[in-house]
Amino acid sequence: MRRSLLMMMMMAAASLAWGQQGSFKPPVGPAPKMADGKPDFSGVWDRPYVPDMSKSRPNQIGEPELPFTEWGMSEWKNYHAEEGDYTGACLPFGTVRSMNSPMPVQFVQNGKYMSMNFEVDNWFQIVPIDGREHRKSGPLWSGDSVGHWEGDTLVIDTVNFNGRTKLDTIGHPHSDQLHVVQRFTRTDLGHISHEITIDDPKTYTKPWKNTRIFTLRPDWEIMEYSCEENNKSLWEGRIKVPKY
Repeated sequence: MRRSLLMMMMMAAASLAWGQQGSFKPPVGPAPKMADGKPDFSGVWDRPYVPDMSKSRPNQIGEPELPFTEWGMSEWKNYHAEEGDYTGACLPFGTVRSMNSPMPVQFVQNGKYMSMNFEVDNWFQIVPIDGREHRKSGPLWSGDSVGHWEGDTLVIDTVNFNGRTKLDTIGHPHSDQLHVVQRFTRTDLGHISHEITIDDPKTYTKPWKNTRIFTLRPDWEIMEYSCEENNKSLWEGRIKVPKY
């Protein structure tokens, strides 16, 4: 019941946002290139809101459940957002949940870095895309990301998560063994094909993936989003502090 109500609310919000796009048509033309000949992903992008990653396509019904391990299924069944979802306390969404969020993202790119600036909570992630190895550091909320090129596809590989986030709004779990691979392909001027693979042997028995299409919005700019300001539900105790 809890998840059904949550999903209805999120789908209604997503439908409203979609309706507000009106008659917008994405720009047409070939994918732009950087000076080094690599595709340029810079711009403000609209993305499908993905509150439930068990759906391989937006609004799909009847999708089989994710391939949980015993530990993963226990985490899934015992998650209750009303008992303290971390985002209600303004903690970082994490890489995957940020990418699944309903608000736009702005990519800023040069030959060495890709900056992913999410409107949701104003989170950002700066990813080196020059083929370097992962850094050695402690566990991170968003993990450690590095990128490399496979032809015209930018592959971003992320490891070293702290295991404290969820993959999506509905609460699909992951552990600190999570390994995320994202593949960005700019198919034309107005679109990016985004494929994300979830590999977490503690939580899932095999890797699985989603593929979505991002749409360029040259008429949009990222807005300020302050989770902390006027978060009365947290300060007055209606949102519980998450437990780890």
